[in-house]
Amino acid sequence: MFREMRRADRAMEESQIREVLEKGEYGILASRGADGFPYAIPYSYAVLDGKIYIHCTAEESHCKDNLRDAPQVCFTVVGETEVLPARFSTRYESVVVFGTAKEILDPARKNAALMALVEKYSPGYAKEGREYAMSAEPVTSVIEITPLHMTGKARRSR
Repeated sequence: MFREMRRADRAMEESQIREVLEKGEYGILASRGADGFPYAIPYSYAVLDGKIYIHCTAEESHCKDNLRDAPQVCFTVVGETEVLPARFSTRYESVVVFGTAKEILDPARKNAALMALVEKYSPGYAKEGREYAMSAEPVTSVIEITPLHMTGKARRSR
């Protein structure tokens, strides 16, 4: 079902994949619209219990429409990079996650995901983050991505 990685010599081990995924600053969620066009947008995200969580508007949106029509998604995270001009190359690490996505409606799970985002992006501000998340809850949706297949690729040598 999923194609083998072309450069298997650069494949990352599962522990390395999880590390890049946990530490990544943002990820790009790609979905498919009813019109057949892809839609890819960067999101802040957090990993909780093996699933990936993003937040977005509670209003209708391109992304949410796509997920209702076709829940299959691809989520890509690029970790550390460095352009190597003299080598005509780049040192990099990246993770690609194939999975399914859906909006979380359960308030407890939604809150847990929002707090995971606060912990990742605003460590040391748990109280303020909880207050912010509670005040933004009516206008915020949380999307849960369940990974089905993950790959990681890296060139770490200079």
